[in-house]
Parts: sequence; C-alpha cells; structure tokens
Amino acid sequence: MRDPTEDQLAALGAAFETFSRRYKLADARRSERPLAELDKAVLLYIAEHEGCGPTDVARFLGVPTTTLSSATDRLVKRGLLKRARIEADRRAVALTLSDAGAASARGLVEAYRQMNLLMLSRLSPDERDRFIAMITKIAYNDG
Repeated sequence: MRDPTEDQLAALGAAFETFSRRYKLADARRSERPLAELDKAVLLYIAEHEGCGPTDVARFLGVPTTTLSSATDRLVKRGLLKRARIEADRRAVALTLSDAGAASARGLVEAYRQMNLLMLSRLSPDERDRFIAMITKIAYNDG
C-alpha cells in the first residue's frame, strides 16, 4: 500500500478542521458553558453504565485515573455527576448521573445524532455504507 500523498493529508486535515469548527460552533451556541470533550465522554459512559466505578471509566476511555478524577471533580461541581460510597467496600465509589447530568447526556446523544444525520444525509445510500465501513476500519484498526 502506498503512503498518503501530501495533497491527501492536507485535504483530510482541512476537512477535519472544518468539521471540528462546525461542531465547536454548535457547542458555543448553547447557553451553558460547554463541557470538555473528556467530560462529555465520561457523562456518556456513565449514562450507559450507571453505578460504575472510576477505574471502569478510565480503562474504557484509555486515560489515567488521575485525569479521570479531575473530570469527575468538574462534573460533580457542575451538578451533573454524583459519587456514592459502596456499602460492601467503603473505599469504592459508584458514579451516577444527577437529573441534570442525565438531561445533559440525553442532549449530547441527540446533538451527535443530529450531527450524524446531517453528515450522512449529504451522501447517497451507497456512499453512506462505504463511509461508515471506512470510518469503522480506521476507528477499530489495532495495528
């Protein structure tokens, strides 16, 4: 396989930059202060895995536990996340979303859904399938 050309690298970079700018602008239109990307990922993981522990989240996201601790601190301060000690092991912590956190997670899921809808609606059905297959190949390539 040939390496990508400089023109291909530049075109991909420009497309990602435009995509990121549009995404961040959509975030900026919201009334509340936007969440950091890590904080969004933490909220979404906990929404799917209520009562999980910080180590579970850190492992899934591939971040150090100290980084995750900072994210959970921010989310607790914003009233989006709750930490509770587990009775069976007082050293362990269970993470759950507050009502505001659950609403925020639902809002994120819907925002991503709308973004995906907009992106895919610009493609033909065949292009959609090919695009999804290519993105999946890139995202899940372990080597």
